[in-house]
Amino acid sequence: MTHRTSSTSPPGRSTDERLRTWGIIVGLSLVSTGLAAYEIVPASVTPILRDSLQISPTKAGLVVGVMFGTSVVASLPAGAVLDRTDSRKVIAVAVFALCGVGVWGWYAARIGDYRSIIASRAVGGAAYVVVWNVGIDLASRAVTPDRRATAVGIFTASGPVGFALGQGTGPLVAESFGWPAIFLVYAALALVGLLVFWPLSHGLGRTESNAPSLSEFGAVLKNGAVWQVGLLGFLGYSLYLFVNSWGSSYLTEEVGLSLGLSGLLVAVFPAVGIFARVSSGALSDRVFGGRRRPVVLGSFAAAAPLLVAFTQFDSLFVLLAFLLLSGFAVQLTLGLSFSYVRELVDPNVAATAVAFQTSIGLAGAFIAPIAGGGVVSAAGFDAAFLLAGCLAVAGIALAWQAPEPA
Repeated sequence: MTHRTSSTSPPGRSTDERLRTWGIIVGLSLVSTGLAAYEIVPASVTPILRDSLQISPTKAGLVVGVMFGTSVVASLPAGAVLDRTDSRKVIAVAVFALCGVGVWGWYAARIGDYRSIIASRAVGGAAYVVVWNVGIDLASRAVTPDRRATAVGIFTASGPVGFALGQGTGPLVAESFGWPAIFLVYAALALVGLLVFWPLSHGLGRTESNAPSLSEFGAVLKNGAVWQVGLLGFLGYSLYLFVNSWGSSYLTEEVGLSLGLSGLLVAVFPAVGIFARVSSGALSDRVFGGRRRPVVLGSFAAAAPLLVAFTQFDSLFVLLAFLLLSGFAVQLTLGLSFSYVRELVDPNVAATAVAFQTSIGLAGAFIAPIAGGGVVSAAGFDAAFLLAGCLAVAGIALAWQAPEPA
């Protein structure tokens, strides 16, 4: 069966071909970084957002979480379409849609229209999931199989880069230009990425001759191993978004730090994922001989005690260490799970499997900020972080039983 015209790269490629391959990954990563920053940035200014709109913690969590909710719904249909169409054009549409959504969200925030903000964020979630699924698929096809997890890990590092950018600079943007400006500023980075990616990506579109059949598509949904790895992604993304959404508020409201300092501290949690997501692939490919399960198991085993103990300390340096270590541990799973799941299915439906993994994982990302806000309101931050630790323990049990790809 045939795939995209630049599928797995043959040995002995020229320097120009190698540069083109990595240029594609860099361009896609820049697009994804801009979208990820747009996605998380409201969490960095939650106290200001709540005061301005006069909303509860749960409603504030929805401003972050709604993008993930849309992604859950849109991911699988997007994956099916991407297995049948020219993904270059789809990415361009997604980036321009994000620009329009940013203007929409900015205007809605200026006039204090909470429902319109939510609607704009929902549309932005569809753009984000398209870029994410396309990027993983193309990064996987651009390199040889023995480097696939490494390449995907490099691309998925765009997520924590964008999250760190949003968490760290969101309060500064709000202070300088007013908090509604957070919906505008990050689309420009996605446009830069599109300009890098576009001229290098000719010939990457899928044709009708290699589109998967309906039976192949259905086989993905019936694959128990795919569901198991999907649930690991669900738990990992739940932990990731809970800390990203409520870590800054905890440091501000309970520890007494300024909003700016809290944002900078919490930014290290996603930022360390740059190393975690890249190293997860390298660990799996080179240390564990291509096995995926040991890395995922270690990820949850390290995260559980760190999350439970986080609220027991108020030392700035101890909190920073906990954010670094727990951020690294959680994101080992997030970096590897997309390589993991695509290796459990036929290559012709790999994009569909990645889309399924994205959908299940982002379901956790959608639920976590909202449920976290509910737990914080009802029982406080200690109970919320204890619950996060329990989810990590569930991840240990699930990873223990996870299958290895053939």
